[in-house]
Amino acid sequence: MNLNELKKKAAWAALDYICPGTVIGVGTGSTVFYFIQALSTVKNLISGAVSSSNSSTFLLKKNGIEVLDLNTFDSLEIYVDSADEINNAMQMIKGGGAALTREKIIAAMSKKFICIIDESKKVNILGTFPLPIEIIPMAISYISKEILKIGGQPKLRENIITDNGNIIIDVYNLYIHDPISIEKKINSLPGVVSVGLFASRVADIVLIGTQKGVKIINN
Repeated sequence: MNLNELKKKAAWAALDYICPGTVIGVGTGSTVFYFIQALSTVKNLISGAVSSSNSSTFLLKKNGIEVLDLNTFDSLEIYVDSADEINNAMQMIKGGGAALTREKIIAAMSKKFICIIDESKKVNILGTFPLPIEIIPMAISYISKEILKIGGQPKLRENIITDNGNIIIDVYNLYIHDPISIEKKINSLPGVVSVGLFASRVADIVLIGTQKGVKIINN
């Protein structure tokens, strides 16, 4: 099976965790695309979805799933999203789709975070995938210098404006042995909107599409 088939297996497996009548938090990315397809088969059982990006909102509506405003809820029962990398502690790098800030907000408000991935996303140490940081445009020079101080190589992601109207810096060659510390340090820099390091809010369940089926890891 190729990676797309593995993504699809993990995405469909997430349906087992959806209870009737709930509102589903939905992430962004190619694996989530398969989850939205799967979710459309049970759309009459759920109360709707909260979306992390304009692209996911488009796909949800295209599949006949009502998209609701997160601000009308105190919390969500479940959030389903993918990851660009995930380690053994269920800490992640996310933001390859430039939706990291909204993804973090929904994850923080959700009681259960289910991460759906193919087996290529599992790593021992985070950082092979460049770490995205959403920043306010006027801060690019300052933040780039600060990232160099901690050993990373910052690079502007060209031709990308986030749904929030900001820009993305991708940090290369930063191998993250202490994800919580790095997350806090980068978040503290003035001009940072959000860093795509999900170290404090980890996944509760990881569904991994493998050649042998879907592997389930519970936190």
